[in-house]
Amino acid sequence: MSLGTIFAILISVIFVNNFIFSRFLGLCPYLGVTKDTSSAIGMGMAVTFVMTMASIVTWPLYRYFLEPFGLERVLRTTSFILVIASLVQFIEMVLQKVNPALYKALGIYLPIITTNCAILGVAVLNIDKFHDSYLGSIVQGFGAGLGFTLAMILMSSVRQRMEMADIPKALQGIPIAFVTAGLMSMGFLGFSGLIK
Repeated sequence: MSLGTIFAILISVIFVNNFIFSRFLGLCPYLGVTKDTSSAIGMGMAVTFVMTMASIVTWPLYRYFLEPFGLERVLRTTSFILVIASLVQFIEMVLQKVNPALYKALGIYLPIITTNCAILGVAVLNIDKFHDSYLGSIVQGFGAGLGFTLAMILMSSVRQRMEMADIPKALQGIPIAFVTAGLMSMGFLGFSGLIK
């Protein structure tokens, strides 16, 4: 795999095919954790780690165990969720020891990473799109995590600015967050002409 291909995959999953803006996956932490930038960055880093590690583990699991034994239809989703849940449990234990403040700030959203459809989406798309490329699978997982982190940081920045704005009472809170998410999604459509 050439350096140009790796760069194209990264640009594609960070900007063009961002899991939040183009596929609307991972909206729960996107809307729930983006009130504070430090929590958004922490969640983004945790999700990036889980996406990358899930890509590293699920591709060979599928390619060398599930597929040869004809178990890909029956056990793909279940085995991927088990891998993701194990990784999230590991992150939870590390954060609780290393950074208790971030662990407390992320609260319920940290265990929800286990059921974050963006992470399962990355694992499944890696199999579908990069069936013959382990490196491509890893790059897509890492890039998708970076795209997720970018979306989290952008949304937290906007939401912090909106706290000082005079927003009509009917739109305060989640309604304005949905409007903002939709506008950001449309803004990211501008990148769709970069890579086909």
